[in-house]
Amino acid sequence: MSGNLAAAYAIKQLDVDLVAAYPITPQTTIIEKISEYVANGELDANFMLVESEHSAISSCLSAASTGARVFTSTSSQGLLLMHEILFITSALRLPVVMTVANRSVSAPINIWCDHGDIMPQRDVGWIQLFAESAQEAYDKLIQAYRISEDPRVRLPVMVSADGIILSHTYEPIRLLKDSEVTSFSPWNLYPTRLDPDKPLTIGAFGYPEYYLETRYQSSKALEDTIKIISEVDKKYGEISGRKYGVVFPFKCEDADVILISMGSISETIRATVKKLRKKGEKIGMISLKLFRPFPFIEIVELIKDVKAIGVVDRALSPGAIAGPVYNEITTALYLSKINIPSMNFFAGLGGRDVTMEDVKDMFVKLKEVAKTGTVKDNKFYVGLR
Repeated sequence: MSGNLAAAYAIKQLDVDLVAAYPITPQTTIIEKISEYVANGELDANFMLVESEHSAISSCLSAASTGARVFTSTSSQGLLLMHEILFITSALRLPVVMTVANRSVSAPINIWCDHGDIMPQRDVGWIQLFAESAQEAYDKLIQAYRISEDPRVRLPVMVSADGIILSHTYEPIRLLKDSEVTSFSPWNLYPTRLDPDKPLTIGAFGYPEYYLETRYQSSKALEDTIKIISEVDKKYGEISGRKYGVVFPFKCEDADVILISMGSISETIRATVKKLRKKGEKIGMISLKLFRPFPFIEIVELIKDVKAIGVVDRALSPGAIAGPVYNEITTALYLSKINIPSMNFFAGLGGRDVTMEDVKDMFVKLKEVAKTGTVKDNKFYVGLR
């Protein structure tokens, strides 16, 4: 099953009420499959093929505000077109769930994977989960509804799965039974919703006397979800045998150098670490499973004693000091008063393949930094011609 078909199957099992979407490669086959489920009577949902992604997320927001369980998915420019409404969805504390099949943004036009679409959304107030396999994309979607609808959370969730690499390639998927999914993530109708019999106002005008407090509450609500996200992941592990944590370390216990990454590239890095470990190299890697809220404490605890770290960014941040993931990690280290030499690797943009040889080269550079304690240039563009 491909990542997209796995996502569609999860939505059928989760028995959503409304799906609103607009087609864009590489997420299109998610909504195509869901539309088949609805047409065949396998899913009793309102399927809305709207005229744009802006309308798709607006429809989800509106339906969720009445208490409906909703879903949408998108990629690339489609996600950018949703940008305005993403802020409103989180500020209104609406449990909307979305799959993002990560894809580069134009120009030039490119339909392959990178994180150029998701990184501009890092401040919209959504929980952002990252999958590195189709299995994980399926599992995290089921977790996402339980997290999003938890009365302690009430926030929207994005599940990121790398476009083409995960969305269109096939792998064996261990599916849960329908009863297991509905038992784990039952529809959790919340009391504060639009109801003609109990009129209320949401999204009202915010005067300066109240705006700061409102935004603070949104930000604090997001920060406070890490414990709940970990709790849900642990409980999911009890029924499925699969749990991922907010960070997933591999061979870090005695590592001198560590590479940190997000998404499907993590599998290539893990395979490289496994191979080089057999040759006696003391290296490790960490796959970030959660980007918002950022798992500050968990990541620092894993890397605080190593001699050098490398951070792989699959997106550029033009004009910034470094890539978005690198900035988060080095800020976390600075605030923890820990000084570790570090390098920022930009890799896999626009679907550019990242091979095990590329990963070996990153480790060679990190080992040199660990040996000398000196970083001559902390930015390295993998494969740049």
